[in-house]
Amino acid sequence: MPNQETQQRDHNRVRWLCRRGMKELDIVMNRYLENVYGTLSEQDQRHFKNFLELEDPDIYSWIVGRSNPSDQHYSAIIKQLQNMFDKPIGS
Repeated sequence: MPNQETQQRDHNRVRWLCRRGMKELDIVMNRYLENVYGTLSEQDQRHFKNFLELEDPDIYSWIVGRSNPSDQHYSAIIKQLQNMFDKPIGS
């Protein structure tokens, strides 16, 4: 189990990765980081870190429902991101 210092370093790294080129995605990703990320299993945290390496236009398109990711792990993340908001992002 990671110690508190390691967890804080990981959290800071993920916070940096949550900084996106689109303000809407900054808001979504940071809300996810603060409210969901800490509750995830280590495996799901790794999936989220991989997800953050993807291009903003793809992520945005998935969140607003214009297209769907082919990866089931990314689909689960998108569903969680969408469920954090009462109305679609960008509308």
